[in-house]
Amino acid sequence: MKIENTKAQMRKGILEYCILYILKDNDAYVAEILKALKQSKLIVVEGTIYPLLTRLKNAELLQYRWEESSAGPPRKYYRLTELGNDFLEELNFTWNELQNAVNLVTKNKK
Repeated sequence: MKIENTKAQMRKGILEYCILYILKDNDAYVAEILKALKQSKLIVVEGTIYPLLTRLKNAELLQYRWEESSAGPPRKYYRLTELGNDFLEELNFTWNELQNAVNLVTKNKK
């Protein structure tokens, strides 16, 4: 088994959560979302993020609006819906439980 495959799967598993969290307090367009992920060492390419954003929009967790840009074509700004906020709260709870469980397992094995 290749370690890179496992690492990629781990990243994919938390990407949705991270994107929702990025949009928690501020609307953002794709370049801003990618920048926030990159700054956090979660390197994602546009080809990965667009289908995920579409899926989150289709699940009614996100909505978007178009905004004119002085630096090029109009930008699509994403924001959480009320359902998206509720979903993120559930993910926060689950993340904290999972993080605590992993910490207990890994601390007990050192």
